[in-house]
Amino acid sequence: MHAMSPTEVFLLAILIIFTLPWLVWRVGRTDYWAPLVVVQIIGGILLGPGVLGAIFPDYYAFVFAAPTLGALNGIAWWSVMLFVWVAGLELDVGEAWKRRRETGITAGLALGVPLVAGALAALVMLRFPGWRGADGADWQVVLGIGMACAVTALPILVLLMEKLDILRAPLGQRVLRYASLDDIAIWGVLALILLDWQRVGRQAGFLIGFTIATWAIRKLLRAIAENDRWYVGLIWLAACGFAADWAGLHFMVGAFLAGAVLDAHWFGEERMDRFRATILLAIMPVYFLSTGLKTQWGVGGTAVFAAAALLLVASVGGKLAGIHLAGRILKWPKGDAKAIGWLLQTKALIMIIFANILLDKAIITNETFTALLLMAVASTMLTIPIVAPMLKRNPGLRTRGF
Repeated sequence: MHAMSPTEVFLLAILIIFTLPWLVWRVGRTDYWAPLVVVQIIGGILLGPGVLGAIFPDYYAFVFAAPTLGALNGIAWWSVMLFVWVAGLELDVGEAWKRRRETGITAGLALGVPLVAGALAALVMLRFPGWRGADGADWQVVLGIGMACAVTALPILVLLMEKLDILRAPLGQRVLRYASLDDIAIWGVLALILLDWQRVGRQAGFLIGFTIATWAIRKLLRAIAENDRWYVGLIWLAACGFAADWAGLHFMVGAFLAGAVLDAHWFGEERMDRFRATILLAIMPVYFLSTGLKTQWGVGGTAVFAAAALLLVASVGGKLAGIHLAGRILKWPKGDAKAIGWLLQTKALIMIIFANILLDKAIITNETFTALLLMAVASTMLTIPIVAPMLKRNPGLRTRGF
């Protein structure tokens, strides 16, 4: 019998990664409650060691052998760096500043209340063994889990609002302002969690060098054509990712900063939308699979699901409570707070990236990561089924830009 070469095994893995989730999504017509992105993440969990790997260990050992995993991980790292870079580019800090009182109050409460709720849930989890990573201090675990409960995934929010046909409407632009401001806070908190006093000199050097390099790259990009801007932008992305990782801040922090300091209009809104869609189509499914491969149930399946349920209550309840409080302070019309609160529940992708970093740094365990992953998928799946009927009942919501 012909033994498969490493290339053939790799292509078999790619075939599985792209085929199975698409078939489930298309044949099962899940788009209303589970967009393709969500199905791909769930597919990664099912294909990983915790489910299919446990049922068919020989399949798992053959298809996802070390050489295959190495190749897939390389693709996954670059794909998610590209995705986070685009998320950084999409931040519109200028618009948030124009409406700073309303945006600041709403974004602050949308982030702060679920962060506190998630931190309280983390304190409950830490009363039991198996949730804190080998290199994680209690405060890092509590702040990390709290932040994971507070995250809103800006790229997924954009995709879901496109499906709801509100992305370019006043409501959609309003929600993007709140989410954009929170995105900045997410990466700031991550940098704090990852602050390594043994590498503080490197990290200070990175920030100083990054500030100088930002001035130079902005000046260069203004002077060159759009096509060259894209190519130079990717070089800038790789350099920032490398420098941030060298400094101990993780390459994903560098990737976000690489996009956040650049102006989106330099790259063209339409072209950037196509670029993001291409990343999602062509290479992000590999990242979802690699995420699924990290799911574990070592402290017991029941305990992981119980932790996920606790985190879901903290996340959803905290977000809704924070937005309703903002609505009362700002005297929003009836229905605004509920719609915005549910739109900001989208957590898949950015939260998964955030939790992956905590796992890579051994701040949390595989089991904590799995509980966070289940929470992120569940909260994201709730968004369209709840918001779509609200928009249908109250079409005026779309035009309220406040």
